[in-house]
Amino acid sequence: MSDDSKKSTQDIETNKIPESTSAVLPEKNAEQSDPQSAEEEAAAKVVKSIEDDVAAHAEKDQEEKESIPVADFQSMDMEQLVKELEDLIKNQKVQSVKSNVETIKKIFDSKFGALLAEKKAAFLAEGGESIDFHYASPVKVAFNELMSQYKTLRNKHYSDLESQLKENLNKRIEVIDALKAIIDKADSSTMYKEFKVLQDRWKKIGSVPRTKYNTTWRNYHHHVERFYDLLHLNNDLRGLDFKHNLEAKLKIIEKAESLAKEEDVVKSFKELQELHKKWKEDIGPVSREHREDVWRKFSAATKTIHDKRDAYYESQKSKYENNIKLKLEVIQGLENFDVSKNKNHSDWQKSIREFEEKRELFFTIGKVPRAKSQIIWEQLKVVTKKFNQAKNTFYKSQNKTQQSNLEQKQELIALAESLKDSDDFAETTQQMKRIQADWKKIGHVPRKFSDQIWKQFKGACNHYFDRLHELQDSGSQDQKEALATKKEFLSQIEGVVGNDEVKLEEVKAYIETWKKIGQVPGKEKGIETSFNKLIEKLFQQLNIEGEELVMLKYKMEMDAHLIGGNTRKLDGEVAFLRKKIDELSKEIQQLDTNVSFISNAKDENPLVQKIKESIESQTKDLQLWKQKLSYLRSLEL
Repeated sequence: MSDDSKKSTQDIETNKIPESTSAVLPEKNAEQSDPQSAEEEAAAKVVKSIEDDVAAHAEKDQEEKESIPVADFQSMDMEQLVKELEDLIKNQKVQSVKSNVETIKKIFDSKFGALLAEKKAAFLAEGGESIDFHYASPVKVAFNELMSQYKTLRNKHYSDLESQLKENLNKRIEVIDALKAIIDKADSSTMYKEFKVLQDRWKKIGSVPRTKYNTTWRNYHHHVERFYDLLHLNNDLRGLDFKHNLEAKLKIIEKAESLAKEEDVVKSFKELQELHKKWKEDIGPVSREHREDVWRKFSAATKTIHDKRDAYYESQKSKYENNIKLKLEVIQGLENFDVSKNKNHSDWQKSIREFEEKRELFFTIGKVPRAKSQIIWEQLKVVTKKFNQAKNTFYKSQNKTQQSNLEQKQELIALAESLKDSDDFAETTQQMKRIQADWKKIGHVPRKFSDQIWKQFKGACNHYFDRLHELQDSGSQDQKEALATKKEFLSQIEGVVGNDEVKLEEVKAYIETWKKIGQVPGKEKGIETSFNKLIEKLFQQLNIEGEELVMLKYKMEMDAHLIGGNTRKLDGEVAFLRKKIDELSKEIQQLDTNVSFISNAKDENPLVQKIKESIESQTKDLQLWKQKLSYLRSLEL
């Protein structure tokens, strides 16, 4: 390496400008000793700040500046998040998915944390010890494997990038050394052509490490100015370059001045950084008569944009302060979260869900100042820990209760097994139903016994009810006799279908007679459908319609349930009717109230007419529902 080459390399390492020439720097900056006005000093500080930003982003320029839009990951479940992560890793460049991956990881961790808390609570509720809890999730394993792949790809990318940046630095040093050699040789016949080749080489070289960016450029630009000072032998060539560079810099100034008027200050500041980079990287010097003027205009536009950005971030501070307030309100709400009324596993499961929903609000609030972020996060951890301790204390106390529950359920198993072969179906059926109801009222048992005792209990109950259903399907002697009677009676009714002399009273008599015949074997229940179809034909024959037809059909349907012994269906129907009557009554009352609020509540008012028509219609419906309920109450349920 030549002495000049060594000196150039040393210049870059020490961040100094060579003092071997009297050539001035390409632009005026803070290091110059010339007197400056306060405005010029402010502009110089802003420019230095911009240059520092450009240097800080120099490394990133080596990467492709594409990015992938962030999807609505919050609405996805964990399986969908894993699929999204896999697609990003397989189909996109690792440097373009950082924001997406970080967002997916944050949301996945939150959702999995909630699932883990729920599974642990259930484990403790079933008698497990906290130290023994383990939950293996295939979706979590898949997620971890994908994150490992992403980190490997990311690390390789940045390792390759670092090597490339160092290689680019060496290439730029070589260009500077070659430029110094041209200046030292000063061959007027070849120096311009050789210089243009070096210029093209310089522009094609990629980014360098940020710590070397400004120093490398200053060295290069210093020697470019030295070259033009020597180029006085060919003023035409130098003049053309100066003219071309002046036109390019004036366009940059025009662009910077237009950016100063942009509303999006963040976007305009990023574009300003690109303009500064282009000013330094792509455009050479201008003649001395224009140099100070163009730099002053560019600096002024730069300062305007910079000041707007400062004002913007100052306004953001108030937003960040508001985010602090909102996050602290969430934390306070979690601190005051009341679990004192939780008495059982169901209560705690509900509290866990509600707590997690409130806690999730914390993460939906925007950013806070970095200095406050860790402090607020620690406060969130404290209130979360407090809730978890209360939850764990409850589940530990459940162990004794669960042992008592186990003993109670074992007693019910013994009773069910003693009754499963009973032939006294009338009495035993009621007892077995009471046993099943009692079983449901008893809480959880230790997990290791849960499956075993359930199989025993279920086996005894199923054994009994299978015997009962078999008997019901084949039917008792009385049911078989009722079936024969109903078949004969059905034939008689078929004979009168189409007879115009049949009266409504006769049809009602058929229905009453049918009810009194009694139940048929379970497997013969289809005869009830055949009877209903015949009665339907008689109703049509008699031209019965409207409310009367609705009630006759309803009575037949409810009578069929009563004959079949389906009292549960009838009980459910009573509850349904009461609810329907209550809802309609409230709707009618609300409509009456609405009429009273209308300022011009006269009968000819279209709105009033519409409301009154609705009241009349719903009142008719209400009377029908009440008739149905009245009929059910008249039955001996």
